Amino acid sequence: MHNSGSGGRSGGVCHVVAMPFPGRGHINPMMNLCKILASRRPNEILITFVVTEEWLGFIGADPKPESIRLAAIPNVIPNERHKAANFPAFYEAVMTNMEEPFDRLLDQLEPPPTVIIGCVELRWPIALANRRNIPVAAFWTMSAAFYSMLHHLDIFAQQRHLNVDKDKLDGQVENIPGISSAHFADLRTVLHENDQRVLRLALECISKVPEANYLLLTTVHELEAETIESLKAIYPFPVYPIGPAIPYLELGENPSSVNNDHNHDYIQWLDSQPPESVLYISLGSFLSVSGAQMNQIVEALNSSNVCYLWVARADASWLKDKCGGKGMVVPWCDQLKVLSHSSVGGFWSHCGWNSTLEALFAGVPMLTFPLFLDQVPNSSQIVDEWRNGCKVEAEKLDTEEVLAKEKIEKLVKRFMDLESQEGKQIRDRAREMKAVCHRAISTVGSSHGNLDAFIRYIS
Repeated sequence: MHNSGSGGRSGGVCHVVAMPFPGRGHINPMMNLCKILASRRPNEILITFVVTEEWLGFIGADPKPESIRLAAIPNVIPNERHKAANFPAFYEAVMTNMEEPFDRLLDQLEPPPTVIIGCVELRWPIALANRRNIPVAAFWTMSAAFYSMLHHLDIFAQQRHLNVDKDKLDGQVENIPGISSAHFADLRTVLHENDQRVLRLALECISKVPEANYLLLTTVHELEAETIESLKAIYPFPVYPIGPAIPYLELGENPSSVNNDHNHDYIQWLDSQPPESVLYISLGSFLSVSGAQMNQIVEALNSSNVCYLWVARADASWLKDKCGGKGMVVPWCDQLKVLSHSSVGGFWSHCGWNSTLEALFAGVPMLTFPLFLDQVPNSSQIVDEWRNGCKVEAEKLDTEEVLAKEKIEKLVKRFMDLESQEGKQIRDRAREMKAVCHRAISTVGSSHGNLDAFIRYIS
């Protein structure tokens, strides 16, 4: 492994080794954290960002600061294309196959690592760092609320010697200490709608966190203050919300330098639309919606008369043919730039945590359409706690949940109505949330202070 970037063996440099879980929703926030760290102390922090060779192919050419270097371990896990087909098997491979090549890589790094930042969902970085006597920060890329929910579920299951099993736990949800009654329904949904093996593995990962030296959260203290205070009371080490871990540093940069040639098209298209008139739609990068549901959504949008920009990775060409004169479909976009554009007035989302943070930061209200794991509690936070969005309720048709065209059309019109009482209220709340996020990263803000404290500790 060649040393590049600043510092080298000068001794004064703090060498951070970042090990994200191999998935877009983890790699992006980990890279954003690393860029923020690098921007704070450009000459004092060297960061080695570790990914699989497959992911090195995906992100190797992305622009990054000089003090961040990429290092790869072999492809010892199923590739991204096969991940959705059998996620439990993918997750198990990540937990069992990656530790040994990462361990070998650490031996080759110069200067030796000062601290390891590893995603909680990997399970193994904490024990490995402890074995090597290197301080380790556990990095959590979902909400503090979801972390707390899983933590309390894990403690409860361990104390009662219960397997995490929806049938065993279903009647017990109300008895779990630390989970408020407002979250019972969400926890039930999480238990029922997700693969039991995945849940078991996730809880196993959470149970390793007490052996870390720090817990870093991608959230903002003021967004989840009560939950974060309760986590601080649980752990004997610092718990630092350093969010939002989104690419806000790049917002001011020239768009032409980013990613691809389609960039100008959709930005120009947005430039030509009235303020807050466009509904931006992104239904996730991992688990998608059924074809029947897609059809209903497109037809509803086309007859709603609402302008929309839809980012659809795999389905872009199929959707392009179906979308009417009011819609634009792209295979990729710079999401934070789009959400920050003055023409965008709403975001229809699965409510993955990174998308939720970007919407909060940009002050755009959300139409929530949760499908998987943490998306369900995220949607509840948006609708019930922050009140900066409303939920798309699906109806069960046989085994498939499909939302009918008429219902979608009505909902979209209502959501994008800037003049209605409801429309005004959620937009006011969205602007308040934006102010909270921007204050947190200002020099007097909570996230800024937490990052400074973390940097002081590790260097």
